[in-house]
Amino acid sequence: MAQFTVNATRFDPYQNFKFRVRYNNADILGVSKVTGLTRTTTPVKHRDGAAPNIARSSPGATEYTPITLERGVTHDTTFEEWANLAFVYNLGGSAQQMSYAGFRRDLVITLYDEIGNPAIAYKVYRCWVSEYTALPDLDANSGAVAIQSIKLEHEGWERDTSLPEPKES
Repeated sequence: MAQFTVNATRFDPYQNFKFRVRYNNADILGVSKVTGLTRTTTPVKHRDGAAPNIARSSPGATEYTPITLERGVTHDTTFEEWANLAFVYNLGGSAQQMSYAGFRRDLVITLYDEIGNPAIAYKVYRCWVSEYTALPDLDANSGAVAIQSIKLEHEGWERDTSLPEPKES
């Protein structure tokens, strides 16, 4: 386990707008939003026969909330290609069987400090696309950017403790 020294000059938390999402050592370009990493452990209630008036609880199954990645619509087909690994629709009108080869991918989400140094990183394991929005609702009366998104199911995450705390300049 890595030993950390606390930076006594930094009191402010990191801001949430400088980040990168990577898989296979390449950035997923244009990602503008990543939903939070959330884990929930279900409590299991039980009672002890010797103390019938007291209910106790123990940790049960742990579930990880899916992550959603959003980015503006461009000609880059990264989201579409990954989503198609889990489901491919034939032009003939029938669904093909999914490909299990490479449809799960490990991600690294890195948060950067104000001057661009990597500050905190999380590894997210065995992600796969369960929902893909290729094109959002279109509205001629809006001036908004068209956003596409993928929803990723995964099998957990952990902080990358090999990344040291950046030095403040």
